[in-house]
Amino acid sequence: MATSHTGTTFATVPNQSTYQSRVADYWNAEENPVNLELGKVDDLYHHHYGVGEADRSVLDEPDPDKRNERITHELHRLEHAQAELLASHLGELSPADRVFDAGCGRGGGSVVANLRYGCHADGVTLSTKQADFANEQARTRGIGGKVRYHHRNMLDTGFDSGAYAASWNNESTMYVELDLLFAEHARLLRRGGRYVVITGCYNDTYGQASREVSLINAHYICDIHPRSAYFRAMARNRLVPVHVQDLTAATIPYWELRREADHLATGIEDTFLNAYRNGSFQYLLIAADRV
Repeated sequence: MATSHTGTTFATVPNQSTYQSRVADYWNAEENPVNLELGKVDDLYHHHYGVGEADRSVLDEPDPDKRNERITHELHRLEHAQAELLASHLGELSPADRVFDAGCGRGGGSVVANLRYGCHADGVTLSTKQADFANEQARTRGIGGKVRYHHRNMLDTGFDSGAYAASWNNESTMYVELDLLFAEHARLLRRGGRYVVITGCYNDTYGQASREVSLINAHYICDIHPRSAYFRAMARNRLVPVHVQDLTAATIPYWELRREADHLATGIEDTFLNAYRNGSFQYLLIAADRV
């Protein structure tokens, strides 16, 4: 175990696959405006999408610079609403509790949990760049003593068993095998602890993954799982769903607005919208208790 000058803790990252190394390389090099510009609004950097009705009046702003600024703020409001929604399902937490943010990105989700509950948080990412950035953000906010980010593999963290009251994945499960992931969450959570995931998944009733889902996989270098795989893998790993929420309709306004954001759009927006609308792709929240 070692600690960098930035405070990021390093553990031996298991060599699961060349694929994971390439995912790490991708995020170490990533400088996507749709992640960075939204985070600059209030220094909460999320790496996920948004939910809720969008204020489309921002599109009517005649000044191009102000229009871009208003769109950026509105998209960030929607993605922050998604983070708050996830945090609201983590259960009854106290400032003494610990929570685990698997695939933490630049750290926004752990900050949201700390601000809501006052709890300790450990975020894990394969990207050293993300971990260093997130630790600096926590120090700037004055919460570095309670919120820490680590360069580790979320499939094998090395953290103590049963040490966490809650844990989550926010749009990061498509980068790993679900059984390996849920086994680690079950190990880390105390009995009765809460696990929450928000994820895109393909709809088994549609059949195999659609063309749109395949395009999303290629765009993000990921492997989107079928909806049923989440429930089967949870059952095999002592995680019992207590709440399931289909957020598909709630996320469409985010994508419709992002499609209009020339300064932020990445070209994948229509693919997401088509997949959601044709029923082949869903956006789900699942909360489960560790038994």
